Order: sequence, then structure tokens, then C-alpha cells
Amino acid sequence: MSDTPPVALAIAGTDSGGGAGLTADVRAFTACGVHGAVAVAAVTVQNSVGVQDFHPIPPEVVAAQIRAVAGDMGVDAAKTGMLASTAIITAVVEAGDQVGLGTRVPFVVDPVAASMHGHALLAPEALEAVRTLLIPRATLVTPNLDEVRLLVGVEVVDDDTAREAARALLDLGAGAALVKGGHLEGSADVVDLLVLADGTEHRFTSPRRSTEHTHGGGDSLASSITAGLARGMALVEAVALGKAYITRAVEHAYPLGAGHGPVSSVWSVAAWERS
Repeated sequence: MSDTPPVALAIAGTDSGGGAGLTADVRAFTACGVHGAVAVAAVTVQNSVGVQDFHPIPPEVVAAQIRAVAGDMGVDAAKTGMLASTAIITAVVEAGDQVGLGTRVPFVVDPVAASMHGHALLAPEALEAVRTLLIPRATLVTPNLDEVRLLVGVEVVDDDTAREAARALLDLGAGAALVKGGHLEGSADVVDLLVLADGTEHRFTSPRRSTEHTHGGGDSLASSITAGLARGMALVEAVALGKAYITRAVEHAYPLGAGHGPVSSVWSVAAWERS
């Protein structure tokens, strides 16, 4: 019999096109060596072109999923994605407190506010709940530049403003902040800045790929970091794993449908099949 892997829990929405959301989360978990469990917070109607609609899950059902997984399998690390509403965020926080998310269990908060196509995935009034309820419990918060602007009002244009944004997120109570530079145009490299609570900084750099097929990239990065934490890695080591994973996933992204294709979680399988 094989050894049982660690368990990582994703609390997020579905993507019917399979590119982002819980589908991307579980693919990244598997590729990075952990068992993926899920708590479905919303069901979206979407494809490569965009999000046509979404339907939140009743908050008590979201909370019950978290408790069911933690009470039976245990959770070694967890992450959030699309949570849609204040009521769902509140339910996640209450259930998370019961099972130790952010205290005994590493907790990665990916504050998803909109799809890559610009469709809102979070009610505007729920931003305050992200600031005051989710982020203070986060081991790590992983916003993109649009989410940074919404959460702390900082327009990131260079290293100095990325540092300013990270410190503002730490001021909200996050244990660490990873400000992702994928949306910052005009640079040959993608630079993600990790700032820890003690002020220590780590820069993770990768070549910028010329591709429009990056659907699910943010989810995949947060999930691969969560997988590293579930495996017992220190935070900086887990972020390095996530950066290595997403760099290869973007490198092997593929077209699918009429719009933006997904980053690839199967590049390691493809490499093995060619060997």
C-alpha cells in the first residue's frame, strides 16, 4: 500500500470550463504531492471566453463541508479562492476557527475578486469582510495587482509600490504577503515579492511568457504553495515550490476554446511520457 499523502483543502468556486477555481486547485494539489479536498463555495457558469453567471452555495453548507473534511481526514493546509459574499466569508471564518485554520493549520488566502476577464466574483461590500475577517487569519495572502488596489488602495507600478502594498497587507494582520507581478506590464521578468511579518523580503523571478493562455494561474500558484505547506515546508520554501510549479505551468499552457486557455498542470506527465 502507498503512504497516505498530506491533505490540502480548497475553499472556492467551480469553473465549468475546467481552467480555474477548484479544478485548478485540485490539479495543483495532485501535481505537488498532496491529496486535494474541497469545500464548494459557489458554482460558476463559465468557459474560456468568460463568466456568464454564478450561484453562491448556502453559507451553512460551505461551513459544513469544511467541518466534514477536517473532522474525518484532517487538514494539513487550506486555501481560499472565490468566496462570493460576506455571508460565505463569515461562515468560512467561523468553521475555520473551529478546525484551526490560520492557527494550527496553515491558511493561504487568495482574495479572488474578479475573473481574468474582469467579471466580478465578489460582492463589493464583501471586501471589508476580506480585510477584517479573512486576511487577519491568513498565514499568507496572495493578491494580484487588481486585488491589491481594491484591498489597500495601492497602485503597484514598481518594486517600491509592491513593497508598500505588501506592508499594507501585513498591517491588516496577514502573517505574510505575496504581491504577484504577473499583471505588471513592461518588464521582461515576472517578479513576485514575498514580505514576511518581520519585514524580511524574498523576490521570486521568472521570465515573462508571451501567451494569453494563463487562465487559472493565480489559483494554481496559491494551491501549489498550499501543497508545500501541507507537506511541512517552511513558508519561503513553499512559495519557491509554487513559483517553480506555476512557471512551468505557464510555459506549457495550451489553447482551449475561443478565449483564454488554461495553464497546464500536466507538463510533468507530458515530460514523463516523452522520456
